[in-house]
Amino acid sequence: MAKEDLIEFEGVVTEVLPDGNYRVKLDNEHVILAYAAGKMKKHRIRTLEGDRVTVEMSPYDLGRGRISFRHKGDAPAMAPGAAQRKPPFRGRR
Repeated sequence: MAKEDLIEFEGVVTEVLPDGNYRVKLDNEHVILAYAAGKMKKHRIRTLEGDRVTVEMSPYDLGRGRISFRHKGDAPAMAPGAAQRKPPFRGRR
């Protein structure tokens, strides 16, 4: 296995931690610490507790990973009547 090769797993976000970190329970029952990939931060993709995600991991550290994809079909249901919030507008000053 090459140094740059990544291993992909799927799992469910069990806890949202500060600074864009997440606790993810993989399908093989392991619990890891993961962070959101740069593209997810750039495009403001929100990841909530209960979301199904794809995690990329290095073969050298199997306790940490990078969330590279949030699956749309398995998103938790929103409360009835709850509106989607837009991020605040930040115009030039």
